[in-house]
Amino acid sequence: MRRDGKKIKVESVEYALTPHIMPERNDALNFIEVDIPLEPMQNYLIAKRKEGHKLSHLALVIAAYTRVLGEFPQMNRFIVNKNVYARNELNVGMVVLKAGQMDNGTMSKVNLDPADTIFEVNEKMMKYIDTNKNSEEANSTDKLAGTLVSIPGLLRFGVNVFRWADKHGLLPRAIIDASPFHASVSITNLASIRTNHIFHHIYNFGTTGVFIAMGNSREVPKRNLDGEVYFEKCMPLGVVMDERICSGSYFAMAFKQFRKYLANPELLEVKPEPDKVIREIPYRKDKYPVE
Repeated sequence: MRRDGKKIKVESVEYALTPHIMPERNDALNFIEVDIPLEPMQNYLIAKRKEGHKLSHLALVIAAYTRVLGEFPQMNRFIVNKNVYARNELNVGMVVLKAGQMDNGTMSKVNLDPADTIFEVNEKMMKYIDTNKNSEEANSTDKLAGTLVSIPGLLRFGVNVFRWADKHGLLPRAIIDASPFHASVSITNLASIRTNHIFHHIYNFGTTGVFIAMGNSREVPKRNLDGEVYFEKCMPLGVVMDERICSGSYFAMAFKQFRKYLANPELLEVKPEPDKVIREIPYRKDKYPVE
């Protein structure tokens, strides 16, 4: 058993074969563009600020996706060495720019729970951002990278060892915990640097199966019931997915629920019913002591 998940037997013969037909993650990437109407989110954020809650679009996106992972647990699977695994944690990889340095950032991950409310997600996320943005000390990811590049020849050797160990389930827990490439999802908010959304590649190294890139808002043409065309301001998301972790219809249902939460953010304020939070396998006791 890997330290970040457990090998599972998939029900579908097709999805048992898929990792053998497409052994690398970049063999199996699907790309979709998701336009999220901004008005419901904007109205919600303004109302919450009046109540003293400083939330953000990024917090809403992460909270909605976190809730969806609790309802659609196959989205939290990953593929390694042609095997399918259920992940025993929920975490989000993000890039955080150092204070006052537009070209110096750090990438790590924040650990969340599928039962977290928007307020709990926001608190954890802000703590993570503040720690990584303002700290003069390197985090565990930066320390590991710094060690690899500091000794001539160690980088190539070390990365090759990590790849081999990860493929065979031998990567130490400390490395997995420090690695932003071992996450449920990676998210980047390009709107924060006034950039359009992109379709960000998913790394073959690690276990991340979904990458979401938020971009500048745009007006999207739509047609009402009377046949009239109007424009709706939306937040575009570029989503790249490893299609081997679940079926296309499963992805579609999950993102339909994701859109529902962002259209009605109030739903994220209350904890879900216990039977609505599904974990394919028990989560790590050191990170999730209460199941």
